[in-house]
Amino acid sequence: MTARSTTTKTAKPARPGYECDACGHQPPKWVGRCPDCGEWGSVVESSVGPALGAMRTVAPRSPGEPARPIATISAEPARAVATGVGELDRVLGGGLVPGAVVLLAGEPGVGKSTLLLDVAQQWAAGAGSNSLIVSGEESVSQVRLRAERMNTLHERLYLAAETDLGAVLGHLDAVKPGLLVLDSVQTIAMPGSDGVPGGVTQVRAVTAAVIAVAKERNIATVLVGHVTKDGNVAGPRVLEHLVDVVLHFEGDKHSSLRLVRGLKNRFGAADEVGCFEMTETGISSLPDPSGLFLTRYAEPVPGTCVTVAMEGRRALVTEVQALIGATMAGSPRRTVSGLDSARLAMVLAVLERRTERMSLHDKEVFAATVGGIRVIEPAADLAVALAVASAGLNLALAPRLVAIGEVGLTGEVRRIGAVPRRLAEAARLGFKFALVPPGCGPASTGVAAPGIRVEEVSDLRTALHWAARMSAE
Repeated sequence: MTARSTTTKTAKPARPGYECDACGHQPPKWVGRCPDCGEWGSVVESSVGPALGAMRTVAPRSPGEPARPIATISAEPARAVATGVGELDRVLGGGLVPGAVVLLAGEPGVGKSTLLLDVAQQWAAGAGSNSLIVSGEESVSQVRLRAERMNTLHERLYLAAETDLGAVLGHLDAVKPGLLVLDSVQTIAMPGSDGVPGGVTQVRAVTAAVIAVAKERNIATVLVGHVTKDGNVAGPRVLEHLVDVVLHFEGDKHSSLRLVRGLKNRFGAADEVGCFEMTETGISSLPDPSGLFLTRYAEPVPGTCVTVAMEGRRALVTEVQALIGATMAGSPRRTVSGLDSARLAMVLAVLERRTERMSLHDKEVFAATVGGIRVIEPAADLAVALAVASAGLNLALAPRLVAIGEVGLTGEVRRIGAVPRRLAEAARLGFKFALVPPGCGPASTGVAAPGIRVEEVSDLRTALHWAARMSAE
């Protein structure tokens, strides 16, 4: 009898997993450059590889709190608490909700830390609880100097400089704040977690831990985040899904205007915009910023036209300026500031082709907005066209005229949204004439615009006719 040999199957070792430390992409093998974000040297070996095999079954257990009828649940714990900064409260939907986590992202030097220092001081003075700022980028002395300049010193405002998550949690136990500002989340490291501080793994772990603590202790939390060179929030996209509110702080370093734009908000509208002005002593809210985007002239000047742009739900009266330069052979320059260069090129082509009064193909054209605001919506097409025509014909438009509408390739003026709100803002600032697309005037919408004469224009020729007629009145 021959003995049958038996072989024992050994389990194959688990294949190592790889993860990009910049964007979180998991390639099947190590590569020098991430195929998703294009970063060099960012792919590292992950201790937890891709999930393989069958899913494990989860046994049911008793819940910590039973489900209750929705009518018996109180909504008071989720009521927003005003921060004292009006424009920020406008974007947040009334204020900060206890236990909510807000991610505020913006370019370096735009004023994120300055704004949040003011918010922390206002919270300490009015909310009745402590506020804590944990800075991982500056020392407490540097933050104190900024606070002296802004006059934001308060006995309930606490400062700490930490880069370790355990130390941050220790400060929470000692201070027991109602508001926590973590500046920034990319500088905090979590002991025991893989990756380097600021990497995807670390940022994800730190954010998850801070969110858990904020929900457990009902601490309103603001996380400062960095942005990439494209202007997007740095780190894995999962961060934007984990937090309750995502805000983007925008602004040109050469302008005093700053905008806080809501990208996600579980407690209010996600398309609100708050306006601020950066000064030498700090940052202040601008509840009525329209005056920043207008120029006052003693006499009407050719090459200017006013439109009403929408930033979120806010209507902003904005001036567009145009200048026709010298004739050049070849390809003349088309220079814009605050406008979309592609839409300017389209408007110039329509003006030359459909009006038969303008020759722009061989001339330099410069167009810009006033005050540093960026207007890229199609509703500004009509104002850009009238400003260019005014500069080309050397005809000054009426100083109290606003033009709103999108211009098509055939020269037609197309309908846009929120026209009654735009006209109401123009009337509030004293404008007397308005050119709007067909079907958008008070006679068509039924929404009155007292104090302003509205004319519906179907095409660019009609708009130029009415603009010249109103300028003569």
